[in-house]
Amino acid sequence: MTTLEKKLKLFPPTFQWGVASSAYQVEGAVTEDGKGPSIWDIFSHTPGKTSQGENGDIACDHYHRYSEDLSLMKNLGVTHYRFSVSWPRIFPDGRQRMNVKGLGFYGRMVDTLLSHNITPIITLYHWDLPLALQEQGGWQNRDTAHAFADYAETMVSALGDRVKQWITHNEPWCTAYLGHFSGEHAPGIKNAQAAVDAAHYVLLSHALSTMAMRATRSDAKIGITLNLSPVYPKDHSQENQKAAGLQDVFNNRWFLDPLFKGEYPDELPTIFGVNPPDIAGDMEIIRQPLDFLGINYYSAQVIAAPVRDQAPWPVVHITSKDRVTAMGWPVIPEGLSKLLVDLSTHYQDIPPFIITENGAAYEDVVEDGKIHDTERILYLSDHIAAVADAMAQDVNIQGYYLWSFMDNFEWALGYSKRFGIVHVNYSTQERTLKDSFLWYRHLIKKALS
Repeated sequence: MTTLEKKLKLFPPTFQWGVASSAYQVEGAVTEDGKGPSIWDIFSHTPGKTSQGENGDIACDHYHRYSEDLSLMKNLGVTHYRFSVSWPRIFPDGRQRMNVKGLGFYGRMVDTLLSHNITPIITLYHWDLPLALQEQGGWQNRDTAHAFADYAETMVSALGDRVKQWITHNEPWCTAYLGHFSGEHAPGIKNAQAAVDAAHYVLLSHALSTMAMRATRSDAKIGITLNLSPVYPKDHSQENQKAAGLQDVFNNRWFLDPLFKGEYPDELPTIFGVNPPDIAGDMEIIRQPLDFLGINYYSAQVIAAPVRDQAPWPVVHITSKDRVTAMGWPVIPEGLSKLLVDLSTHYQDIPPFIITENGAAYEDVVEDGKIHDTERILYLSDHIAAVADAMAQDVNIQGYYLWSFMDNFEWALGYSKRFGIVHVNYSTQERTLKDSFLWYRHLIKKALS
């Protein structure tokens, strides 16, 4: 019996064993059945924005092949599936005019999942903002927060009788920073004030939608998903500890503090050099009680101060060369258990956790129709063991969702990185089970036995 198998007794029978995906990364069918354009439809078709100019027009063709894909999930034995809804598939113009065919697709998805005894958990926003709203200012426009609340209310009204778990936003840090500061993601804006403003209105939209959904269905369980990483200073020097503290604010506390303390970190102006937006009266609204906190974890960060005498930002990232994924991220599973323990002690009112994403990209090779992804299996094994280690310290963790169910469009990286436990041949759309699929299936069966 492996060390991980011995730790499986720590996971209760109600534990959520799942996989995850997102709409733009897998669905394709970007203009079918009345769907409107999203910011990613435009961004991915803009020359120079994605690897080899690739886009999500077809992706994994999940819109047409969902029945086949959900049958594979049944084969896998997962208890839960986390997927996102494409906002412009429901409201092609962002609000008011609802697309019945788009809503019908997700209704069929939910019904099929339930017929397979798989519980759906829906993410309302995974970065595909309707283009019509972007043209009105997008996440820099306060009114977008209200449009999002209307969209959330529509979804919970339509599916709330069958779907009980809802995530408002996936990784708002990426929406704010990658979309509005570095410009690596849609809508491709590069402006510090835009990033800070967008972050605030995303948080406001989370709160407004949470209130709207609860008013519609009192049995809805609502959370938000943050991408979090523990930060370690390179050494105990004062400079490096200060640099690590700033990185923690930038990567973690930027969103954690408003959600669970009702305030922004004091260091935020130092990092961005701009003022927060007009937040009068917003912070108490943003601090809505949550039923769970989704955590996406891939790696930890080791930080040092700049070599030259300069402002405390940016800092230097120290990357281990011992174990790294195809993304260049160091493999630090103990960072996950540290993160979970630290969060549960630092924030008084923090709700139970769900690991909503965890996984790794590697250079998968197809040999005789098989993919022997041993590095991914080791990564997953180590991180699930880290979850168990945190649970052994009385941290309340309700689920683990592997990212991702299948290879997919990896945003600005196109199809160059594969995170899936199901291999996708993008030319033929053939699905092939990787060894990691078989391993995860065995683990779930063992955990539930």
